[in-house]
Amino acid sequence: MTHHTRSADAEPRSRAVPATRDPRPGDSPPDGVPLPEQALPEGAAPSPGQGLPWARVRAQGGPEDRARAVDRGQGRGQGRDQGRDQGVALEGGAEPGGGLVRFAVSSHTLRALASTEPSAEGTRLVRDVRRSKRLLLLRAVLDAAPGAEAAERWALLEEAERQDPEAVRDVLHYPATGVWAEETLRRLHAPQGPPPDLAHLGALAVAAALRAGIGFKATLRPVGGRLALPTLGLLRPDRPGPLALTERSWDSCATLPLHALPGGRTALDDLDPYRAPPAAHPAPVRPARRLTPKGHKRWDTQWSGALTLLERYDSARADEIGRLLRTVVPLGGGTRSSGATLPAAAGSVLARAQAPPALAATLVHEVQHGKLAALADILTLHTADRTPRLWAPWRSDPRPLEGLLHGAYAHLALAGYWQRAALYGARGAWAQHARVRAQVAAVLPVLRAQPQLTVTGREFVDGMAAAERTMDELPPPGDQHATARRALERERRAWCEAHPELAAFVQV
Repeated sequence: MTHHTRSADAEPRSRAVPATRDPRPGDSPPDGVPLPEQALPEGAAPSPGQGLPWARVRAQGGPEDRARAVDRGQGRGQGRDQGRDQGVALEGGAEPGGGLVRFAVSSHTLRALASTEPSAEGTRLVRDVRRSKRLLLLRAVLDAAPGAEAAERWALLEEAERQDPEAVRDVLHYPATGVWAEETLRRLHAPQGPPPDLAHLGALAVAAALRAGIGFKATLRPVGGRLALPTLGLLRPDRPGPLALTERSWDSCATLPLHALPGGRTALDDLDPYRAPPAAHPAPVRPARRLTPKGHKRWDTQWSGALTLLERYDSARADEIGRLLRTVVPLGGGTRSSGATLPAAAGSVLARAQAPPALAATLVHEVQHGKLAALADILTLHTADRTPRLWAPWRSDPRPLEGLLHGAYAHLALAGYWQRAALYGARGAWAQHARVRAQVAAVLPVLRAQPQLTVTGREFVDGMAAAERTMDELPPPGDQHATARRALERERRAWCEAHPELAAFVQV
């Protein structure tokens, strides 16, 4: 069985949302922010709380398009070689002529993702969905932006892309770019509120031009005496006012480079103003302020230790993290959470400084949220509303179906990770595995019993349950699993006593 998105014709009429699904029962009407058209799965519905509202908009064809995406099946550059592509061409999104790329998810890929185990096809799908979604979002910003300045900035991006496509791709698909694009699109269509930060598009273009090594001239206005250049860091001019920039500016001005973590392409981003949503938005977590050199060194040590453990205990997950994680954003002080994932910042994890074993577990956990968010962008797993009524053993508050599904998925991966760590002799790993697995095993039947699951969602949950059952092949020694289940049952009874009105939703 293959799960297809809807095919798109010359004038697609499907609804478009950040998570590319239709509204679910109980969702509040959105503010009417237009988003680009995107191919949808059959019977699609939105994931509540995914960020931007949705609206109908036509996919635009023709050579005047400023952000054309080529057919993924044609490969890079083919549309341009045929004279059909006039914009930055990156895979995913719209096909030449105004059609849309369809994502097809086979049952094999769906179950591979459901197991949480890394796979080449699963990683490829997650990355393709993220890229397609980002291109469509950027195109919506360009279409809504007034005046000629945005087109001029995009022209510089096109020129840089001709010289170094990978550099432009990294800038456009940088996690913080997604936060900026969503916030900018929201502001462009808000009748009241702060103006959109369209100047940041110039920063994106300048960063891409600097990385591509092309000659250029541009004038940007620093904010607070600093100019943030995504993927590079900060420029700190010596005088206030507009700043004239050329290809030599990064070498001639005072700079604060983005901190690269050891052992790969992941950066520690404590500089980009869009590394997390603006402070005006309510959020359970906040990023830390810029770290000191001592703080960077501490992170280097903890990151290196976490990678060493991941590569020792679960090399496949270590590789997956390297492929899907572009940035880590340090969490601010006073945050209880060890980590968080923001749908707008695909490829980023917010995490607090912690010992290497805990950081390794946080990375495993949070990367799963990013994978499931990408899958839910193209497939409808459930049609439930946001009412919090379900017990999640890892939290004290009731959760909606969406939250419980995400939590169970991330904890399933943790159970597998701790099992592998235990087999390598990691201290305390068997107890961690038994506790987390007992939590997942307790909620999987509840998930499976939810009538709001779609056929695809039921298949996905069945795949999760199958992965949980395979852990029986390597049980913890002694009665650790039984002990964990008994402790969990006591917690469940206590939760039901605290929430008597929801006790019925705990039973299967």
